[in-house]
Formats: sequence, C-alpha cells, structure tokens
Amino acid sequence: MKDFSRDLSIEKKWKLHNTLTGSEIEVNARVYLNFDANAKYVAFYVPELSDATFPEAILMNNIEEILALPNADVGVSSSFGVLPNDWIEGKDLNFTGRVFFYSERDPPDDAKTQLISEAATGGVRVIFRSNAYLKRRIEMEKPKAFISHDSRDKFSIAGPLAIQMQRFMCPVWYDEFSLKVGDSLREGIETGLKECPKCILILTPNFLTNNGWSKREYDSIFTRELVERQQVILPVWSDVDAAGVYEYSPILADRVAVNWSLGVEEVARRLVRALDT
Repeated sequence: MKDFSRDLSIEKKWKLHNTLTGSEIEVNARVYLNFDANAKYVAFYVPELSDATFPEAILMNNIEEILALPNADVGVSSSFGVLPNDWIEGKDLNFTGRVFFYSERDPPDDAKTQLISEAATGGVRVIFRSNAYLKRRIEMEKPKAFISHDSRDKFSIAGPLAIQMQRFMCPVWYDEFSLKVGDSLREGIETGLKECPKCILILTPNFLTNNGWSKREYDSIFTRELVERQQVILPVWSDVDAAGVYEYSPILADRVAVNWSLGVEEVARRLVRALDT
C-alpha cells in the first residue's frame, strides 16, 4: 500500500487455476509507471495460499503481458508541456528489470533462489518481500518522537519540521501524519505521548501562553519523566528566551535546546542525532 505510492500504477486481477483441485486464487498484478525516470516496473501481491507452493514461478511467465497493460488495457500518457512531442506514452517507458513479489507467507528458500537465478540470466531482478520485510518496515516506521506544539505553530514550524524529519528517515508522531478522519484526537495524542521514546517540545510564545491543550500535553510529558525517571523532552526554541521559558517551567529552562533560527534542516539534523544516541 505504501511502497511506490508516488508512482502511477495500473492494476489487474490475475487468476491462477489449480488443475488438480479445481481451486482458483486471485493475485494482484501492477505495473508502475514513473514518467520522470522514463521507467516502469512490476509488482505482485500474492495472498495466503493453502494448496499452491510457489505460484510466483507461474506469474513470472506473464511479465510481458503485464508490461503491456499501459497499452492493452488503459492508454496512459503524461506531459507538462504544450508541444506534441512533450507527451510521454506509458507503453514507451523502459522496463527497469525489477519485479517485486509481496507475499502473505514466506515462499520456500530453494524456490526463491532458483527463480532469482533464472530471472537474472534474462536481466531481471526479482525481489521478495514477505513477513520479514513487513516486520522490519513496521519497526522502521515506528515513531521515534512525539511532536508537541501549539496549533498556531502548525504550518510555520511543526509541519515543516515533521516533513524534514521524515526526509531524514526519522519517523515522528505528528497529528497530520498519525491521525485519520474519525480518530479520537484525545486517544491518539495520549497513545503518541505514551509510546514514543521522546517528545519534541516546540516552545514558542504561542505555546507558553496557551493554558489549554498544549499545557495538558506538557503536564503529561513531565509526569512521564517523573514516572520513568528519564529525560524525554527535546526542546526547540523559537522567539523565546530563557526568562520566558523559566517563567513557564524552571525545569525546561535548564534543558539544552535547539533554536529554530538555525533553520529547519539543521534543527531536524540535531534532533535526529539526539534520537539516535
């Protein structure tokens, strides 16, 4: 669902028949189109199977038919220009030689090795992604820090910082990323505050004068520090001074902070360094 989400894709339901049992399974086949890179590649999603050992070998025989989807099933073209020759046809994109198999179970190692070897002789690289990949992906996407901020600082500080942290491959809990329509705001925030190893506290004049939700968030974070007996808060200062922070919380004034005036990239870089130590 998340991999290759930036590329356009064409999906086809591929049915495989078991001639011995008469059963039938449905596999999702997708050809991905990247017009900027003039490239296309293929991915399969194979569901949990009970009577088929290695259907991936059969699917590899249909690569050419799948690559033809932008021409046979749906005509796809792209252009940001106005001249006729600016248009790029999906059928004309170059095949990168990459084929991805997403499986709900771990295929046999010997079968995978053989298929990878045979495909390589034709210039195709087969990549398997199953349970081990899923677990690793979930672990990598687990937020390392909760971003606590005043809502008035969302677009000027919190949002740009969250995006930059993601660019540095450091996932964070940020309401725009972590909550979807219909979620409980209170429950979501409480979960983020409890489960994230650290909390990035964006201290601004707006935050220091907010006695509502932001204050409750800080109280929860401070209580967690007392209970766990460890420092959780990573402060970011923007247009505040030591006197103002001390007035809000003497303990916060003693914490080494990073100043927003350094720029979003440097601030994010220092926070990532602190989270990785």
